Order: sequence, then structure tokens, then C-alpha cells
Amino acid sequence: MQADWIAVDWGTSRLRAWAMGPDGPLAQAASDKGMNGLAPEAFEPALLELVAPWLAPDRPMPVVACGMVGARQGWIEAPYLEVPCAPAAPSGAIAAPARDPRLRVRILPGLCQQAPADVMRGEETQIAGLLAGEPGFAGLVCLPGTHTKWVTLDGGRVTGFRTFMTGELFALLAQNSVLRHSLGGTGWDEASFLAALEETRAHPARLSAALFSIRAQSLLSGLTPPEARARLSGLLIGAELAGIEEADAPPGRIAVIGADGASAPYLAALRHAGHDPVVLDTAAATLAGLSAAHNALEAQET
Repeated sequence: MQADWIAVDWGTSRLRAWAMGPDGPLAQAASDKGMNGLAPEAFEPALLELVAPWLAPDRPMPVVACGMVGARQGWIEAPYLEVPCAPAAPSGAIAAPARDPRLRVRILPGLCQQAPADVMRGEETQIAGLLAGEPGFAGLVCLPGTHTKWVTLDGGRVTGFRTFMTGELFALLAQNSVLRHSLGGTGWDEASFLAALEETRAHPARLSAALFSIRAQSLLSGLTPPEARARLSGLLIGAELAGIEEADAPPGRIAVIGADGASAPYLAALRHAGHDPVVLDTAAATLAGLSAAHNALEAQET
């Protein structure tokens, strides 16, 4: 196998790499050596552990990386580009200080916004992947996760974005609040989710009171753990959607980029609200974005 270049998605807890040929991935590998567990000098050895078999002995291998590898605590900081701007712009890529002559590593920048203050790293490459397939896409992009991003796209540029800590709030409330006594297991009740979604979409200011009602209902009316879990998710996502709708988001299409588990409640919520979102898988969007960035970098250097 002879790779042309290597694509890398380096997050907080995981490292993923693909050996890329002219028609797409030839091989892939992953490890748990994410940014959180590495000192700056440990990034190159962690990468070599995965990609050494793909390297050519007689030329430096182009490597394009995105994610937390470019954070201040990462291999080398790739400064944020301020919106409005194109996502994963090659002009902001930073060369990593690789010592092995077989490596030529460039790290893509994240995006920032001054008012309201916000940042992202990694998601911009997924957005670039969406635009690689649909260059004319205009509207909102939802990227579900621990910290869900809602991004406005227009004319091939990110014009603004907001981050909602919905996933982290769900975990904190489910594990460390009084609600932990009412939630358990992994069950789900769709009717409870949709009812709660409508409740906080209509009255987001009542979110805190609605949250405590989960505990009260479990004590007084036999709310089951699957119903409670779904209700908690619906209340939080409903408040999130209310925030997006209140922001006078521009008309246009909606895309959801995420893994199946994280995306499922958002897709249910959006469809319940009358939308027909475009759906992309995280890995596919990331790889498409890295490929677009690689092509732009190569064109920039020739």
C-alpha cells in the first residue's frame, strides 16, 4: 500500500488517522491517545505509532490534522480564525514541529467569535466537509455533542455560531443532581421526550422548575426511569431550540452532523418542529473536510 497523504482527526480523548489514496481511504487506525493525555513532545510518537507503516522512506508524507491537536495545550497552537470566514481555511494552517523527515504535518485552525464569545475546534472541518458536497448550502448546521454547536452558513462562509452545553448539562444533572434518583438505565420514551420538548420550546424561562418536576413526578405519579431520561433530554433540547429560534436565524436549510446516538434526539426534535434536515455522519464529514483542506493546501503550494 502506498498512501498519497494522511488525514488525522485528533480530539481530546481519541486519535484517528486514515491513509489516503487518489480515490479515498486505503486504511484507517485509531488510538486512545487524545490531546488530554499528551505533553507536546509526545504528539509525534503517538502519531508515528499509528501511521509508520504508511510512510514512504524517500519523501515526506503530507499529513493534514484537525481538532484539539491545534489547541494551546496541543502539539502546537493553530490560532483561531475569526468569523465570518471559510471553515478549515488553508491560509490558517500551522506546520507542526515534526522531527521525523518522513512527516510533513499541518494543523488546521479552529474558529472564534468575539460577540457573543465562542470558539470551536474540529467542528469547522466537518462543516467544510458539508460544503465540499454541497457548496451552495445556506442555513443552519447543528453539530450535536457534549457541547452542541449551531452554525450559520452563507456564501460558503461561517457567519456566526453558538455553543450549547446541553450534553454536559444532561450528564451533570443525571449523575450529580437530585434527578439521579429518578433516572437509571438506558431506556427511552419518545412521547415523554416530545412533550418536554414542546414545554420548554414554549416557555424556556421555566426550565429550572420543569427540571425539578421530573423528581416530583417520579415520587407522586410513578414516572418511570425511561420516561424521566427522555423528559430530561426533551427539556434541555427544547430550551436549546428556543434559543436558536429566538436568535432570528436566517431562513434556509438545516443540516445535522453527528454520530447516530448524539444526533437521534436532535433529528427527532427538528422533524417534530416541521424541519427536514440533511444528515451527515461525523467521520464522513470530517474526512471530506480534511480532503478539501489537503487539496487546497496542495494547490496553494504549487
